[in-house]
Amino acid sequence: MDGGGRLDQSLMRSGPAAAEDAGASADGPRLSRVESEPRRGRSAFAAALTAFCRLIGRWNARFLRLPPPRGVGIAGSVLLLAGALGYGAVEGEHVPDIINWAKDARDTAANSLGFRIAAISLSGQKEISREEILTTAGVTGRASLLFLDADSARVRLMANPWIADAAVLKLYPDRLQITITERQAFALWQKDGRVGVIASDGTVLEPFVEDRYLGLPLVVGKGAELQAKDFLAIIDQYPDIRSVLRASILVAERRWNLRLTNGIDVRLPETNVAQALDRLVGLDRDKKLLSRDITMVDLRLADRVTVRLSDTAAQARDEALTNKKKKKGGDA
Repeated sequence: MDGGGRLDQSLMRSGPAAAEDAGASADGPRLSRVESEPRRGRSAFAAALTAFCRLIGRWNARFLRLPPPRGVGIAGSVLLLAGALGYGAVEGEHVPDIINWAKDARDTAANSLGFRIAAISLSGQKEISREEILTTAGVTGRASLLFLDADSARVRLMANPWIADAAVLKLYPDRLQITITERQAFALWQKDGRVGVIASDGTVLEPFVEDRYLGLPLVVGKGAELQAKDFLAIIDQYPDIRSVLRASILVAERRWNLRLTNGIDVRLPETNVAQALDRLVGLDRDKKLLSRDITMVDLRLADRVTVRLSDTAAQARDEALTNKKKKKGGDA
């Protein structure tokens, strides 16, 4: 022990513990050097970023000290006024009026340069008037040939159900040529109690019937407008049936019934319609079938024909059978 009462021992330790401490002390400085490298990299990046920000700050300060360019105030006022006018136009729903005004101004300028539409050649129209065609195509007294969109005019024309095809050709500097192909009224179509005029492709031409169309054949039922062309082509092969036909009725979009002018209904099969009509014509020729007091002829089965008598005919037939039975009983 030393004079102070402390153990007198060497400051240097020996053995495994000492070796571990020595190793720890030796490795310590090396770890600190490895960690110091990324720290120095981050410090360099931070310094560069700080310098760049200071440079930007100096440039901004110099830019703010510069006098504004000429016209900046006027341009700002114009932009502010334009924004206010645009907002007012949108809120007041005046945008279409503004667009029309701009188009008129544009056409006026083009017309002054010699592009006014001076001659219009129109061909192919019969059901549609000249005025309706020009209005639909967007050709007005102020329109210029230069800014007339021929493709858009054709699309608008073909939106009319009467027009099957259209061609719009601009012949500079001042001529316009419009050629249309019209659909023809083919039949009358009744659905849900409403009757309209249709073309052969099923397009509804008019939702009402004028007197000049009353002689067209009448087809009835959902889908009848699309199948009428093929079916009526078959009916036209039998003029005796066609002459007494009041209406052709499509049933469940699968088969047709005929309503004759004398009130008789003829039920046709889904297939072999021509064959069924041949049988009907033969029965009428040989037995005067369609002149008898009947209400229905069923031709849906290929091996038989079913006939329904009218109420009067059925009652007369029953009475005749009853009298016949009584006569036989009396004779016995």
